Amino acid sequence: MSSRPAILLISADGALADALGEAMRGDADFALLHHAGGLEASLAASTLARAAVVAVEVDAARRDHLFALQSLMMQCVGQPVVVLVEACSDAVQRWFFQIGVRDLLRKPVAGADVLGACRRLLAGALDPPSDYAEVTSFIPAAGGVGNTTLAIEAAMQILGARPNANSVALVDLDLHSDACADFLDLEPRLDFTEIGENGERLDQQLLEAMTTRHASGLALVAAPSVAGQLRELQSAAILRLLDVVAGHFQNVVIDMPRMWHPWTDGILIGSDRTFIVTDMTVPGLRFARRIADQVNARLGLKTSARVIVNRYERRFLGAGLRRGDVASALDGIFAGEIANNYQLVREAIDQGVPLGTVKPGNNISTGMKRILFECAQDERRAS
Repeated sequence: MSSRPAILLISADGALADALGEAMRGDADFALLHHAGGLEASLAASTLARAAVVAVEVDAARRDHLFALQSLMMQCVGQPVVVLVEACSDAVQRWFFQIGVRDLLRKPVAGADVLGACRRLLAGALDPPSDYAEVTSFIPAAGGVGNTTLAIEAAMQILGARPNANSVALVDLDLHSDACADFLDLEPRLDFTEIGENGERLDQQLLEAMTTRHASGLALVAAPSVAGQLRELQSAAILRLLDVVAGHFQNVVIDMPRMWHPWTDGILIGSDRTFIVTDMTVPGLRFARRIADQVNARLGLKTSARVIVNRYERRFLGAGLRRGDVASALDGIFAGEIANNYQLVREAIDQGVPLGTVKPGNNISTGMKRILFECAQDERRAS
């Protein structure tokens, strides 16, 4: 077996493989692996493990190719990926980069161009485009842990730091409730019937018409729920929605549902940071730990999922959990705690206003601001 770093070409195009092989002839720097079955054929884990960089041909008009690429990206934790595509929309191109693709080449492409892109990737010369939204996702470890409250508060904190017309969008993907709209006393306007089964009719103009603006400037993207009706949407529609939102706003905060859907993995992979929200109970900490460990092990997230403990109560004496117990249970994934202030939350919900409107500088707002700041610092140190 060659000790040289290998370029893995995933393509059913034999001519492309020959062209890349010709470009690499006499090249002492790389070896070539060719998966001739393309994205349709099963790829052995041992083959992927040998690759230093992956070049994959994708037909952007085929949904099975897009889903197969998403699955491949989950497996390419250490290998940079370049996509070879004949034609694709701007929306699909943005989605490629959101799921972690590092470079994109338009077909027909010369073998030398593929080789050059792979060289740049291995040299670390390419980064994803910087003009896409930063995406922060909140997932509840259990029902009633305050996930929506914290997602709204995070959006408000980000908006306060970057106040402009298209600064922050809050996307409610808990499709079986109107929680975000209810908490902010806004009308949910997103109509999945109107945007099409796969989101094919959604563009920025239609998105703006279906977005509700809060007095603070926060944009809410939420669909009305239907009592007694479960809604399950095509992954393509959800991913298309997030793609258009991310292309229109600088920051996106997502209120995720507790139930796992076929599109959940794709959203987490495209998120810059993921918070799992739980409460200060032993079962809550265990649920959150389990979710975080499984997500971090299974998905190639941009940054590891971390846990926020909501409704935290400081205890010095007597029975019950203390901060040391919480930190120990969540060792390595503890993002921080949010104080228990039920009266403030209830008053804000009843009035349909953000927490800071009821009481500026409250302990929930300051706690969320601290968590976001510390996570941003950690991300800068890691980069």
